Amino acid sequence: QVQLVESGGGLVQPGGSLRLSCAASGRIFRLDSMGWFRQAPGNQRELVAMIGSGASTNYADSVKGRFTISRDNATNTVYLQMNSLKPEDTAVYYCNARISLYYGHTNDYWGQGTQVTVSQ
Repeated sequence: QVQLVESGGGLVQPGGSLRLSCAASGRIFRLDSMGWFRQAPGNQRELVAMIGSGASTNYADSVKGRFTISRDNATNTVYLQMNSLKPEDTAVYYCNARISLYYGHTNDYWGQGTQVTVSQ
């Protein structure tokens, strides 16, 4: 049906940058919000950033001024540019998309997760 394929995670030193990508594919009738969540060991999954279909954005306080979310509606892709990374940003990052497969249907879909590790 729907697939969210993430890429761009990895190991980076503190102060470094990474760019995550997530492409949605399948029989999509409408793609609403897209976003990124993260989960560190022992913690609950938390919102990092979200972008609406009209490009309105919402960020967690901990990443404001360092992370930027954007989307390409032509390719159903959402990006997360992460700058000035800190060790506390280490987590598995999950892509999320609110998708309608047909009129009257809406569901949240998740990617498989990509590891981001910030360490010396």
